[in-house]
Amino acid sequence: MESSSRPTVSLAPPNRTLVIMAKAPRPGLVKTRLMESLPAPAVTALYRCLLEDTLALARSLACVEVAVMCPEADQAELAHLLGNTVQVVAQKGEGLAAGLTSVFRHFTAGGRQYVIAFNSDSPHLAPRVLYSAFEILAKYDVVVGPPHDGGYYLVGAKAAHPALFESDPMGTKSALDRLLTRTKDLELSTGFTEPFYDIDVANDLILLARELQLAPAKAPRTAGWFGEWQQAVAQLRD
Repeated sequence: MESSSRPTVSLAPPNRTLVIMAKAPRPGLVKTRLMESLPAPAVTALYRCLLEDTLALARSLACVEVAVMCPEADQAELAHLLGNTVQVVAQKGEGLAAGLTSVFRHFTAGGRQYVIAFNSDSPHLAPRVLYSAFEILAKYDVVVGPPHDGGYYLVGAKAAHPALFESDPMGTKSALDRLLTRTKDLELSTGFTEPFYDIDVANDLILLARELQLAPAKAPRTAGWFGEWQQAVAQLRD
């Protein structure tokens, strides 16, 4: 007598990729809002420390592939800076919106991909938040990490949605609202990680200094930067 049971088909678990949105650490081109408060060499050095610590955070995640997306002009410099230890992909087009579009077009092309684009200045984020972002993607089309300034520190998806970032004036306080309006227009379900702060202005830097004073191992290169530029950072509190 033949069995009436049908063979089960098991799908391989999705690949998880965390993509750091980065630039080459050149004076006057990174963390420009901090240049109102700090010397240009300090800001450039800070960005490099944040980027390297963020990559260390990313690499600490188990079962997660790590890559970098950057402007085309920065690709060779970043690959050299990072010692060719991580895939560095050049985006198509100019600006962060084009970079985000490039992330999902490039990394979801193979299917069964959970892809998260993550900023390069949040090495102090708890690893569990990044793990939770991938878990949220199992239930939603899009995951968003909202900071306290109206933008977002990460965004993830399982497929490319070019209209999601098209012509988006990134870096403004309306960035998150614009993104959520587009997810609604595209009928994409959206989940959220917990709010967090990234490093854009002097007050953010003061918060990070306090956090790393208590736990420098979270971002050791950045903690070392605070030691080197201690006097300049102290003036931010005045």
